[in-house]
Amino acid sequence: MRFRHPDGSTVHLAYCTNVHPAETLDGVLAQLRDHCEPVRRRLGRDRLGIGLWLARNAAHALVTDPSALRALRTDLDRRGLEVVTLNGFPYEGFGAEEVKYRVYKPDWTDPERLDHTTALARLLAGLLPDDVTEGSISTLPLAWRTRRAESAHSALRTLGERLDALRELTGRSIRVGLEPEPGCLIETTGDAIAPLTAIAHDRIGICIDTCHLATSFEDPDTALDALTRAGVPVVKTQLSAALHAEHPHLPEVREALAAFDEPRFLHQTRTATAAGLRGTDDLGEALKGEALPDAAPWRAHFHVPLHAAPAAPLTSTLDVLKTALAGLVGGPRPLTHHLEVETYTWQALPSEQRPRARAQLADGIAAELALARDLLTDLGLKELP
Repeated sequence: MRFRHPDGSTVHLAYCTNVHPAETLDGVLAQLRDHCEPVRRRLGRDRLGIGLWLARNAAHALVTDPSALRALRTDLDRRGLEVVTLNGFPYEGFGAEEVKYRVYKPDWTDPERLDHTTALARLLAGLLPDDVTEGSISTLPLAWRTRRAESAHSALRTLGERLDALRELTGRSIRVGLEPEPGCLIETTGDAIAPLTAIAHDRIGICIDTCHLATSFEDPDTALDALTRAGVPVVKTQLSAALHAEHPHLPEVREALAAFDEPRFLHQTRTATAAGLRGTDDLGEALKGEALPDAAPWRAHFHVPLHAAPAAPLTSTLDVLKTALAGLVGGPRPLTHHLEVETYTWQALPSEQRPRARAQLADGIAAELALARDLLTDLGLKELP
């Protein structure tokens, strides 16, 4: 979906296909047929943006076979779909029964991460619509916190050189954004400023995930002001909402939270105290005894559907998303032109809230996009055909 900002520029809205994980090219093509096109039809749009997630095997098949890349581009066009952004964070196995810490491997200390991201940039240059010259890729924020970052910085400098060369070769500018996430070397937007200013490359910036922003109790306006002052570009923004518990000391709140403690993904949990942010790596750990202070609200890294907050006594951080979006695109010029709804946890929701069929999932994704569309038009952007 495309929107015209009052300054005349185009803002793109997509949804991320990591909600339909597939490891192979055939799986990606099936996603377009079985999920993405039905979502487009529900929205009544001739064209829908998708943020493709291309796992290692799918990316390898495309980068080694130009005819396969052309066929994918043709299939996208035929189904009324377009790609201006890729999710390059998960490498493989995102549909596994247990993902947890595996999602951070390989990290930016491993040459394979550089090679994979370079491949994604080459692919995105070939997938961009004819009238679009800039693409974006989100990637993990260097590594999980237990790793050292020195070689990661060197790898990102090399990536910047490769992106420059790709621009010279194709005329397409591909930018990569580090996505702060709780528990990683770069947990907050503030953590991102020093390494990104040290790298100092205009094709490498930040991807703001509004669920992660909220989980770390960051104020969106403060975060955006700091990034702007530091000259750190917002390459893309993932529109998502975290799980919020206002009174985590209450037994009924603990019981409600326990329904979201599931074995597939990490749900880092945080609370803001007078001494600073406190947290656990997973929700189950927070719920055990006194692992996390419970005198103040808790937030958990669980991407809840944008249009459907959890039932009381829980809620979501949709208000943080709204504030961030206003700061990003509600001003005289957009701070980013690429927005992506990223709720990948539909099948990790408590059992009674999970979609039971493809049609229900398509309905839910379309409802999320409709909400995002309404937020954008309320900010003065005009939806384009």
